[in-house]
Amino acid sequence: MSWVTKNLSSSLGRKLIMAVTGLSLVAFLVVHCGINACIFVNDGGETFNAAAEFMAKNFFIRAAEFGLFAGLLLHIIDGLVLWSANSKKRPVKYAVVSKTNSTWYSRSMGLLGTLLLIFLVLHLKHFWVVSRFTDHITSGEETLFQEMKETFQYLWVVIVYVVGCISLSYHLLHGFQSAFQSLGWNHPKYTPFVKSFGAGFAIIVPLVFAAMPVAIYLGFIQ
Repeated sequence: MSWVTKNLSSSLGRKLIMAVTGLSLVAFLVVHCGINACIFVNDGGETFNAAAEFMAKNFFIRAAEFGLFAGLLLHIIDGLVLWSANSKKRPVKYAVVSKTNSTWYSRSMGLLGTLLLIFLVLHLKHFWVVSRFTDHITSGEETLFQEMKETFQYLWVVIVYVVGCISLSYHLLHGFQSAFQSLGWNHPKYTPFVKSFGAGFAIIVPLVFAAMPVAIYLGFIQ
């Protein structure tokens, strides 16, 4: 057990934890994006509400939430530890940063992660807490679709969500490929595909998330 603890607490071990938890969160994003995309059917929220209700009442999905939150917390804590360790290794920033070796967003994962955390707390407050810990929706007083329409009638909320989605996009641009590297899944034949797929994923998924509040605010979704 001490060997496992020692290795997982090392820099390489923490990067491995970041990779595994990160990819599990990517899988969740796929499901969450699919549910959110149902809102663009524009049928008064009927399709979206049906999909959301299925997710809320499915035993396996509800059980998986515990693992998801554990992975999310571990990802956040591990990310903070790695960021702190990297900062201590380089207490004085380089006078000139080589742009050929890294991108600005790969050097700003701490900032992007912080913006994402703020966005996540707001998102959970708006929807997850309301749907899981109150009877506001389960009592039939209001649907999740109606809750979304009320939430996104405020411009400042829409702006925060869009900024959060932009942060998510840049976070994924670096994190997706970095996860495969940390796991040692590098190959001249497959790495270009992973990089291209990751870039596409980092653009399309956050774009879908961002389009939802914008479309509701502008009245395109009724």
